[in-house]
This record gives sequence, C-alpha cells and structure tokens, in this order.
Amino acid sequence: MSELINVTRSALPPFEEYCAEIRDIWDSHWLTNMGEKHQALEKALQEYLGVRNVSLLTNGHLALENIIETYDLHGEIITSPFTFASTTHAIVRCGCTPVFCDIDPVSYTIDPNKIEALITDKTVAILPIHVYGNLCDTDALERIAKKHGLKLIYDAAHSFGVSKNGVSSACFGDVSMFSFHATKVFHTIEGGALCYNDDSLRQRISDLKNFGIHGPEEVPFIGGNAKMNEFCAAMGLCELRHLGAWIEARRGVVEHYRARLGGVKGLRLNAPQKGVESNYAYFPVVFDGYKYGRDEVFDRLGAQNIVARKYFYPITNSFDCYKGRPGFDPDATPIAKYMAERVLTLPLYPDLAARDVDRICDIILG
Repeated sequence: MSELINVTRSALPPFEEYCAEIRDIWDSHWLTNMGEKHQALEKALQEYLGVRNVSLLTNGHLALENIIETYDLHGEIITSPFTFASTTHAIVRCGCTPVFCDIDPVSYTIDPNKIEALITDKTVAILPIHVYGNLCDTDALERIAKKHGLKLIYDAAHSFGVSKNGVSSACFGDVSMFSFHATKVFHTIEGGALCYNDDSLRQRISDLKNFGIHGPEEVPFIGGNAKMNEFCAAMGLCELRHLGAWIEARRGVVEHYRARLGGVKGLRLNAPQKGVESNYAYFPVVFDGYKYGRDEVFDRLGAQNIVARKYFYPITNSFDCYKGRPGFDPDATPIAKYMAERVLTLPLYPDLAARDVDRICDIILG
C-alpha cells in the first residue's frame, strides 16, 4: 500500500523554534489566563489582519457562540447550510433560529440576491460564511445589513490571510470569527478569534470567555470558560513567522492541480475572485457530468490510500439531529444541495509533493 496522503496536514514550525518560544513559560509558570504569549499573539494578529481588536478564544465554535451572546441575539439568523456543522450548531445552541439562504454556484458563498426575501420582523442578524478561501459579496451584504438594521457576523474560518482590494477579511461586517484549528492555513493547535473594530465589545467578550470575572472579588457577569492557553498562543506566534511562505507553497500546489485538471470536461474548479488575494486553503472540485461521479472518485482515491473529503456534505439543513424541525429542508436550498452532492476537496498542504499531486490527478483522469 502506498504511503497515506491525507486531505490536509498541519504545517509546523521547526521544533527548536517552538521550544525556544515556550522556554520562558517554564520561567514564569504562567500557563493560561491571558498571559504574555496570549497578549503578544493578540497584538501580532491585530497588526497582521489590520483590525483594531482581536479576542482569542479556545476555538472558533465557542467564538461564534460568544459573539451571538455578546450581542444578546434572540430570533432568526440568516445563514447558509453550505458550511461546517459548527456554524448552524452555534446558532441553535444559543437559542436562535437559523434561516437558510441558498448559495451562489460560483463562489459557494451565500447569495445576497436571495436574502431580503427571507427577512422578517424576527430577523436579528446575517451570518454568512467565507468558503474555501472565497469571500462573500461583502459590499452587498453590508448594504442589506445596514438597510434592515441587522448585525453582520462573518464565519471567516476559511479566510485567514485572504484580502479583497488590499483589505483583510477580518475587517468586514461587525465581527469576523476565525478558527485556528490544526487543519487551518494558520493554526494555534486549537483556537479561534473574534475580530472587530468596536472597542465596546471587548469587555463583554472577555466576560463570556472568563466566567464574568473582573477581579479576585468581583464577578458582575455570568460567563463561561473559553480562554486560549499560553502553549497554543506560542504556536500561533511561531506560525505567523512562516505563514507567507506556507501560503506561497500552497499556491504552487493549487497551480499544479489547475494545470492538470483545468479545462477537463465535467470537472468544475474553484474560480479565482477578482481583487481577492487567496490563502489557497482548499482545492474543491465539482464533478458535474464527469465520466466518474464524485463518490466513485472518492472511492478510487481511497483505494490508493489517498484521503479526499466530501466538504461540505451533507449540508447542515439535512443533518439527522435536525430532522423534523421547521425550516430544515435541503430542498429549499437546491444549489447548496446540488454542490454538496458533487464536490470533493483534494489533498492540499504546503509540503504536498508534486509527484503526489500527479498521482492524485492520474487517478482522477484515468
């Protein structure tokens, strides 16, 4: 059996670099509770992303729940079902109702032309998802949110390092949530962040991630625990130093895939967006009229120890846990359903060898 090629592999700094970064943790014995590494990473990310505030959290999912609670949202939140489970679960777990809008078939992001028909007197926010490094139509979404007085919260888990016309994806909407899970372009082993320009949010976000504690004898709010620890923050500081080179390496892998698979009848590749500098996070292929169906290609690759991913499949409005709930109907979002049944993300990480890309393409084209 050939060596395993996984759909992704975490990029890591040199071992010695991480050891050097965490050395002073042994001196301070400060392992968590917003220590020096945590503070340094927040500052570094504010500079890198060009955003006024960054609040670090344990993971992206708790970051989403945190901002829904921070805004004290109660009602309907318009979102897309073409996303990871976390987006929909966060809305539901916070007591809100997801209202599913279909996606644009080119960018795979929420279709702004279909949003206003879904707005009711119960609508409190729009929660769009940047997908595969593709950005939503941020200008259109901003207009809609302002027109109707709605909060605009981006699930930006796929878009770290992406910019549009020189503006970081962290700067759109009221708040952008990032996931720093180990599989992401930038990771902190586990982690997440909220990025925002409204200074008034910082204290409330902190309250919710640190038990509402303001001091040793002062706890004026009810909060949970979603603090990033010092070891994760240290990994983030190391990762930032290498991120540019890793994104450039990803670009090379994507260009190799495009050279082999571009123009093949029945294979639809991700279309680059005008003015958008990508992070090359994923390489989705839609098998639409190809000689092999998506599932057949998935199995052919798997038989050769190559792990691709049906991502996103199934769409969240068809999850078993929501069956029978009003509004959870995959047929109401036919484009999202169509894409989910045909898309496959191929292996992609900075050190994926050219010979392995060729082997993957040979199996698909064979």
